[in-house]
Amino acid sequence: MMRRNALAVGLFFLAPLVAEFLLGNLPITFLPAVFVLAPLYGGGALLIRELVRRRGLGWPNIVILAVAYGVLEEGLTTQSLFNPNYADQHLLIDGYLPALGIAVPWTIYVIGLHVFWSVCVPILMLEVISGERRTTPWLGRTGLIVTGVLFLIGIGISTAINMSMWPYTATAGQFTATGVILALLIAAGLLVRITFRPRPGTAPGAVTVLIATLLAGGVFQGLTLVSLPTWIGTGVWVLDVAAYLTLIALWSAREGWTSLHYLAIGAGALITYAWHSFAESPTGVAAVLVDQLGNAVFTIGALVLIRFAYRRATCRSTLVQAR
Repeated sequence: MMRRNALAVGLFFLAPLVAEFLLGNLPITFLPAVFVLAPLYGGGALLIRELVRRRGLGWPNIVILAVAYGVLEEGLTTQSLFNPNYADQHLLIDGYLPALGIAVPWTIYVIGLHVFWSVCVPILMLEVISGERRTTPWLGRTGLIVTGVLFLIGIGISTAINMSMWPYTATAGQFTATGVILALLIAAGLLVRITFRPRPGTAPGAVTVLIATLLAGGVFQGLTLVSLPTWIGTGVWVLDVAAYLTLIALWSAREGWTSLHYLAIGAGALITYAWHSFAESPTGVAAVLVDQLGNAVFTIGALVLIRFAYRRATCRSTLVQAR
């Protein structure tokens, strides 16, 4: 049985590795930065997971709090939702709404990245590996407090770095609206119990879930590589996410939904990030060959993680059947 502390530490470091390095946003030469990124990404993912599991809540609440995390990081910490020159990328040109000061496509895309990959995928993978500890807390009270403090430190570090690199301050109205939305999301994620009634029929095989995840992830990430009219692309993004979440909600409410199905979701998302990394232009200066070699290293790491989680899940199923 894997110790709870190891699971917590694993999640703490897996989150930034997926969010920045497997994505291809940072080259392998920046790997030491994982210790700087972990308090924000890892602290956020671990805090969300622990608060939800301590309250006996489930995945809908994790998803809601993951949205809150995305709003916090991109609205208050990096302010990329409002900064027209963030990362020197001019991310607000397409679909810009002057009344709100945001670009709808970028808002949907970047928050989607945080929800599915920065938060949910690392939690999914570690919970599959954890076995019987999948829905139980991994931290005691002291560990939870330390995680919260580290998360606050991570917010401070991220804010300081981004303000030094791309100085920008949102308006008071934007900060206020973001704060209100953030508070509502946190309240919903922690206080509203969302359950799905069991549905008739048997859940599809894990391979079907894997294929659905690869297709949904392929559409979500693939739209960044093609040129479509702004609002058509935005509409496809929304439909893609809505259809996928609806399918998962319906399938997971059926009999026969197991850890292998959760693994299929996590594996599909990791593989999607892996292939997309080879088309991503990383932050910082790195030779193309070094960058692509780094992408290959992180892709192999993701596959090893998937294989390890698969062995844990199948070994556990075999033991249950043998009893």
